[in-house]
Amino acid sequence: MELREERPGDAGAVRHVHLRAFGDHGGMVADLVDTLRHGIRSSGGCALVAEVAGQVVGHVMFTRSLLDAPRRLIDVQVLSPLGVLPEHHRQGIGSALVRAGLATLAEGESPLVFLEGDPGYYSRFGFAPGAELGFRKPSLRIPDAAFQVIRLPAYEPWMTGTLVYSEPFWRHDAVGLRDLDA
Repeated sequence: MELREERPGDAGAVRHVHLRAFGDHGGMVADLVDTLRHGIRSSGGCALVAEVAGQVVGHVMFTRSLLDAPRRLIDVQVLSPLGVLPEHHRQGIGSALVRAGLATLAEGESPLVFLEGDPGYYSRFGFAPGAELGFRKPSLRIPDAAFQVIRLPAYEPWMTGTLVYSEPFWRHDAVGLRDLDA
């Protein structure tokens, strides 16, 4: 397996990964990735792919959002999405992508990385429940346990507050869980 930064020529393969990895929600996730991709480098984020035998089999994005802290707005990163082709699950690809992305961000100015996800999976990387560390989720539709954060070396104790997702997450309705029976 090779990990590397996503390149412009990877867009189709990355879209394929998310369409397959997210099933019924794959189209929404792939569209979100296409939108987020445009400002990723200028915002301190990163997008990584995993290749096996020259094929893109996994992808992760870390993109800019804001923390509405008492002192001022703070640029933070959001890990979303993380996708791996189903036939490559349980091979450490997702874990390798997350670890590589966090290592890259830890060398920069980002103090925090937030996500919505399974605490059983993401706790292995050091993510913890956001509310327990003084953070508020951006939507009531996000289950409390799913709202998680990791503090990076640039973090300072006064940096608490409410996560404010960047506009593409709202435009693509990629925040929290929808009640599909309503």
